[in-house]
Amino acid sequence: MPNAMPHDFEVLARAILAGASDAIIAADRDGVITLWNPGAERIFGHPADEAVGQSLDIIIPERLRPAHSRGFSEVMQTGESRYGTGDLLSVPSMRRDGQRISIEFTIVPLKDPEGRMTGMVATLRDVTARFEELKTLRRRLAALDPG
Repeated sequence: MPNAMPHDFEVLARAILAGASDAIIAADRDGVITLWNPGAERIFGHPADEAVGQSLDIIIPERLRPAHSRGFSEVMQTGESRYGTGDLLSVPSMRRDGQRISIEFTIVPLKDPEGRMTGMVATLRDVTARFEELKTLRRRLAALDPG
């Protein structure tokens, strides 16, 4: 396969960002959203022009914000995250209308040429239906178990 030209990568990146059904969100080192794709609009309900420039807090339930802030800050300081190597993190999240959803996501650190953290990109998937099915199955199994 011949080497792709830089323009080809740009076209490919735009197509992936625009066409992905998953949310793709980038944030700077302060947790301010810098990229919000159409998948993020669909999952979270915020149009890109409202989300970009806002804190990631717009998708984080209030009670989880302190823990998220600590974890995010730690990753920005150390450049290390156990979720940066393809591991999925499952957490509650929040839509624009306040509805709670369950998401799974992975992150990719963004670093400057000197290796310092400048932000992160996350790919997020709404797994609410699957999570609810599992809860229902567990309840049914527990009801069948006499022990």
